Amino acid sequence: MAGEESSAGNPGSLSEAQAERMLARMNEVIRAGEEMRKLRTEMIKVFTGFGWTQEKIARLTDMSQPAVSKQVTKYRAEDPVPPMEFSLDQHDTPWLEGRLWALAEEISETLQGAAACTRCVQDLARGRTRFTPRNVDALRRLVEDDLRQHHNRLGGAHRSAYDTISRGLDVPAKTPAATASASLRRTLAHQVQRDSLRGDS
Repeated sequence: MAGEESSAGNPGSLSEAQAERMLARMNEVIRAGEEMRKLRTEMIKVFTGFGWTQEKIARLTDMSQPAVSKQVTKYRAEDPVPPMEFSLDQHDTPWLEGRLWALAEEISETLQGAAACTRCVQDLARGRTRFTPRNVDALRRLVEDDLRQHHNRLGGAHRSAYDTISRGLDVPAKTPAATASASLRRTLAHQVQRDSLRGDS
């Protein structure tokens, strides 16, 4: 095949297909890194809105004090961040997707990796899978399968959470008038849902 061929006179060269596969994997890592940096920046903005000290933010984000100071100074010069709600009872799509992600992760850990949703959860965590409507629907089907197949090992809280999330995703509310990105809302909802399932505060 043309994409796989390498020069006969230069057997040590990479084929175009090999280079494409290699760079695709590298680009996944780079893209995930950029997305995590953007997400961390948004979290700093949220923390600044809480009134947290720069020392606390630097410790939590594992950033240098000067880097945090620069971000905090920038955000304080802008319009204040609208207060964010951290209750589970929110119905915009990113929030519900974050809850679904957390539920699937909890199911995977409870079933010690034997859950149908385990691979999808791992791909989401590594940035290999995006939160597209198709991927979210696929994750819902996997979670449903796990809840059906392993209902003896999963508590009622898992089923109750899924029923609420599923109803919300079937009839999604409009995204709230907030400055937070979809990625940040998913991440926050993910943590709130996991804490709820574990009984943490």
